Amino acid sequence: MIRCHLSRMMGEQKLKIADVARATGLNRNTVTLLYQETATRVELPAVDALCTYFNCQVGDLFEHVPEGGEAPE
Repeated sequence: MIRCHLSRMMGEQKLKIADVARATGLNRNTVTLLYQETATRVELPAVDALCTYFNCQVGDLFEHVPEGGEAPE
């Protein structure tokens, strides 16, 4: 499964979903789905906008976790 760390990143900066949507130009629903980790697909321009906004790499935003397992430390 793919974990999305958007909620953690937003929490560290005390950002709201509306703040990120407004700053990136992304649809609020897109940000909400990623924040809640319920998105089933993500467009590359959305990933690019988030990485640009948070000044991070794709691997900082997303993480692969084997099914039935925990993320490696």
